[in-house]
Amino acid sequence: MADSLPAVSTLTAEEPALQAVLLDMDGTLVDTEDFWWDAEVEVFAELGHHLREEWRTVVVGGPMSRSAGFLIEATAADIPLDELSILLNNKFVERIERGVPLMPGARRLLVELAAHRIPAALVSASHRTVVDRMLGSLGPENFAFTVAGDELPRTKPHPDPYLMAARRLGVDPGRCAVLEDTATGVAAAEAAGCHVVAVPSIAPIKPKSGRTVVSSLEEVDLSFLRSLVLVPR
Repeated sequence: MADSLPAVSTLTAEEPALQAVLLDMDGTLVDTEDFWWDAEVEVFAELGHHLREEWRTVVVGGPMSRSAGFLIEATAADIPLDELSILLNNKFVERIERGVPLMPGARRLLVELAAHRIPAALVSASHRTVVDRMLGSLGPENFAFTVAGDELPRTKPHPDPYLMAARRLGVDPGRCAVLEDTATGVAAAEAAGCHVVAVPSIAPIKPKSGRTVVSSLEEVDLSFLRSLVLVPR
């Protein structure tokens, strides 16, 4: 997917390097990765199949087409991908309607970004129906807009969702900080040229140039994010 990206401008002494913060949802801001796995286990049990625990690290982070496709192949379940995707989304929505716990530090970080008028966007691989329901817990006022996984021809691990978010905000991806919890999301953000903070939820993620790994959002604040974007690429 081709994108016309904003030109990188020359910083002045008064202009902060950090232009925006782009945030993943499941496993990063809301503690729902267990919800997804439980939904997958329940749906496949209803179809007569048992999911192996080791498959969990394969499907974490989506997108739905990849995760559901893998599970169909792994179990040899006789169900079309689009039908399975509907069943999984419905089962997940049933679970989040009982209440969604936020990750430690998530509320405080969102409030801080809003208080300092740092543009923020929610960039998720989940479908629009799930994102909209989750906004009730996260607070829609905390985001300039949201991007859902079923709104683009290509979602994570492709860079398209993050390139779209930067373009809609009118900012340079290289001056955006991204918060992600999975290797899939990290790959998307890095391919878009963003500075990445990984907060691993299920599977470990290794630090490398342009990527910082923390154990919790409680280690992340605006000062921390600004310091990362000042680091040369």
